[in-house]
Amino acid sequence: MIAGAMMAATSLQAQTERSNDFKAKYELKEVVVMSRHNIRSPLTSGGAAYMRVTPYEWFKWTSPSSQLSQRGGVLETEMGQFFRKWVVSAGLLPDNYRPVDDEVLFYANSRQRTFTTAKYFSAGFLPFANVEIQHKYDEDKMDPVFKAQFTKMNNEYRQQILAEMKSLHGGPEAWMQSVQPTLTLMEEVIDMAHSPAAANDTVHFRFDDTQYQLEKGDEPKLSGGFKLAYSVSDALVLQCYESENMAAFGHELTEEQWRDICRVKEVHDGLLYATHSAAVNLAYPLVSRIREELANGNRKFTFLCGHDVNLTSISAALRLNLPETEQALEVRTPIGSKLVFEKWSDGSEDYVAINLVYPKYRQMHARTLLSLEEPPMVQTVTIEGLTANSDGLYRLADLDARMAGAMAEYDAIEDVPTAVSSPARTVTSEGHSYMLNGTPANASTRGVVIRNDKKVIF
Repeated sequence: MIAGAMMAATSLQAQTERSNDFKAKYELKEVVVMSRHNIRSPLTSGGAAYMRVTPYEWFKWTSPSSQLSQRGGVLETEMGQFFRKWVVSAGLLPDNYRPVDDEVLFYANSRQRTFTTAKYFSAGFLPFANVEIQHKYDEDKMDPVFKAQFTKMNNEYRQQILAEMKSLHGGPEAWMQSVQPTLTLMEEVIDMAHSPAAANDTVHFRFDDTQYQLEKGDEPKLSGGFKLAYSVSDALVLQCYESENMAAFGHELTEEQWRDICRVKEVHDGLLYATHSAAVNLAYPLVSRIREELANGNRKFTFLCGHDVNLTSISAALRLNLPETEQALEVRTPIGSKLVFEKWSDGSEDYVAINLVYPKYRQMHARTLLSLEEPPMVQTVTIEGLTANSDGLYRLADLDARMAGAMAEYDAIEDVPTAVSSPARTVTSEGHSYMLNGTPANASTRGVVIRNDKKVIF
């Protein structure tokens, strides 16, 4: 308990309470934020599977399917206000700052929930500036940079990923079996036995029929009864956030029971996105972009907005140790959470600290105004195999080498089934064709290019 309290104190100090001695020694040069979107409505509606497994009527959402809710917008604005107060207190930016040149970048996936999350955050963060939110496509199209999809695949590589999945928590079936009591709880909460699905489908969540799909050009997928359990878990916790109610369909649930329900989501996402072998492929574009942003001497603040699987796969690719959350329902990457890279300099060398920042669930329900005095939760993220100095900072050069190594692992994957081969290596200018750093691609471009909505290797 003492060790846990010391860690909590260290985590809070890591972003919001730097000592005067620390500030005299280091200067904050840049902040890169990889954010998950805030509260959204469930991903599907009208006849969706999660709606068929209960006789109850779900919460009346303030937004269409998959889009950011009104409450999500309010909460994200508050988070932006907190970050504004923090960077001003840290000396990175003046209050009421108006960006000049390219000192600030906001880049979001083109999904409505990610674009609007970035927009609301920017309103709280830079209230005197009408910040442009960069995005590449029309509303609700998926930008391949943020889509955690495989761009290379071969049979040996596929088996390597499956082997790593089997090493997690005793194997997929054992990990799923560990949440069986929660699956039973969920069946009771939603009254699955009296649902429309019960007549012709099932009255239980299964996990013995799980199958996996690991294919080039697509995200890793899991099918079967556990996929349905994941969807219900997702809808339940979103309803809890949006309704300000710890009860579900008349069942009063404890914080620990809600965390157990969220562990169903953690099993699903952990299997698909948290193996290192898969992650170096899935997270390659964002690892590349974060690396480039940290090396940009002109940039002061970068906000990238995507999804929970982006945070999961980036962490797995770089072997970042995401802490188990405190004062949150979700276990690893809570709704609205941010993976924050702070770049510090002592005048001769650059360093980095990494934090996971997210609103406490009680703050979300109470719509608490966040500030330095009433901060969100801040937890330290450590880097496996690297040692922080006495001030809790890692050498940026070491993190950069880790990023370069993850990218080299991706480069080494042989793309056997659908290798891209083009003698002329032509990149058309029609539609969207750009490099991972957002600049236009041309015929001489080499590497990964986003072309006509897909990642292409040249």
